[in-house]
Amino acid sequence: MTENTYIDPGADTREGYAISSTSRGLARQVVGNETPEDRIRQRCAIAVGDFGMADLMAFTSHPVEAGLRALAAGAPVITDIRMVQTGIRKNEHQSEVLCALDFGADISREYGITRTSAGFMALRDRLENAIIVIGNAPSALLTVCRMIDEGVRPSLVIGTPVGFVNAKESKEILRTKHVPSVSNVGTRGGTPPAVASVNEIITMYIESQR
Repeated sequence: MTENTYIDPGADTREGYAISSTSRGLARQVVGNETPEDRIRQRCAIAVGDFGMADLMAFTSHPVEAGLRALAAGAPVITDIRMVQTGIRKNEHQSEVLCALDFGADISREYGITRTSAGFMALRDRLENAIIVIGNAPSALLTVCRMIDEGVRPSLVIGTPVGFVNAKESKEILRTKHVPSVSNVGTRGGTPPAVASVNEIITMYIESQR
């Protein structure tokens, strides 16, 4: 929904809801409220405390619709780091939320690659139709992009890695792939926009079930 009807499943007190609702009202005014993607832009701006973030968000191949279908199918959500995993809402949907760091330690040691990249390599068979959420590790996003080139097809990739080494470039590469994606332009990013993006899609899913 893009009208002014508003729910925040994560706000469980009156004060929390008031804060969330007020923030969202301001974001609607500044960012706009015409499309589901606008809702993600709003939430990412709130997450980083900067409305400029909204203009950096990029969407390819109808990612909201793809994410909603994946949640309805109970597809796993696979993250790069524990901070992202921890931030994702885990109730009112059936998708398991996994972290790549829990997998692939042997691959990381053998090949001398990052633990996040190794984790996604170890989870290759589970990436098909999954929702992938990468907020911090450009190396992991590049690995996922290579696996997409090799034929792996996740339902949705949310990629907002932050930093000055391969962060900008990995997101540019993601946007060339024929998979639904949410990303941002430039070196900014991190856990907040990654979590905000997937949680807003989860909120839309919860709304659709009520």
